[in-house]
Amino acid sequence: MLSRVAERVYWLGRYLERAENTARLLTVYSTLLLDLPRGARIGWHTLVEITGSHPEFHEHHQITDERSVIHFLLADSQNSSSILNSLSMARENARTTREIIPSEAWEQINNLYLFARDNVSKSVGRGPRLQLLQQIISYCQLITGLLSGAMSHNSGYNFIRIARSLERADMTTRIVDVGSVTLLPSLTGAEHVPEPYENMVWMSVLRSLSAYQMYRQHVLDRVNGEDVVTFLLQDAQFPRSVVHSLTKLENCLQSLPNNAETLQQLEVTRTLASEADIPQLLQKGLLEYIDQLQVEIAGVHARIASTWFLPVVSGQQQSA
Repeated sequence: MLSRVAERVYWLGRYLERAENTARLLTVYSTLLLDLPRGARIGWHTLVEITGSHPEFHEHHQITDERSVIHFLLADSQNSSSILNSLSMARENARTTREIIPSEAWEQINNLYLFARDNVSKSVGRGPRLQLLQQIISYCQLITGLLSGAMSHNSGYNFIRIARSLERADMTTRIVDVGSVTLLPSLTGAEHVPEPYENMVWMSVLRSLSAYQMYRQHVLDRVNGEDVVTFLLQDAQFPRSVVHSLTKLENCLQSLPNNAETLQQLEVTRTLASEADIPQLLQKGLLEYIDQLQVEIAGVHARIASTWFLPVVSGQQQSA
């Protein structure tokens, strides 16, 4: 496979996964704001910081309110990682690799982009917005299943799986970040968040990742921060956990040539995720740990790009 084709299908996988997980992120955050106790100080600026979009946002927006942040993350053309931009770039990468992917997949990707483009203006209210986000998530899952069931599991599909696993690991850390930041006393204005609200926060985080039922099967205890963070970061069987995603990524990389440096970086990242002392981090240092984990995940992407893709940055590419 040509490196430029591999790069395009890789970014197709990343952009699709990014759109789905940004929709999940907006869903959990919108739900949390409705559930938190009156007087909680958490604001929409937190979501901009968690997504790593702070410089881009403040370059074009003066006020960090709900409308501005939702537009920025959902449809802003100035935000390279907005859902609409991600779907546009996924569509472009799919269009230029139509000979590689099933024609049905291309049609569904095209339909998803057109659907999102035509409906984002209707998502000002929280009700219509949540409905739109759920539809985008369902569409992305449909495309993922279609690619899995109708595309030959060759090197092209392997790069899609690599991309999806890496993006999923990164975005899961950001969704965990939402729950962690919400419960920080410095943001809530209280020394301790009441237990019912704490449980509510973590239940919202689990549901945003479609993880609630699997969590209850694996963890025979009430929903609590320590078990939720441990499950989402370290569970080896849940498909959206960080460790599972990185393990799946390793399996995909094993079949590629010249993989030694990338596997070495991946092992550092997976060790950081799997050996973390979650109870201690929850007491102090979880946010810093998540930042470090995201840096290591970005390092895996850098190794992938330098090993298998063209050195010239293409129009379909953006930083991890």
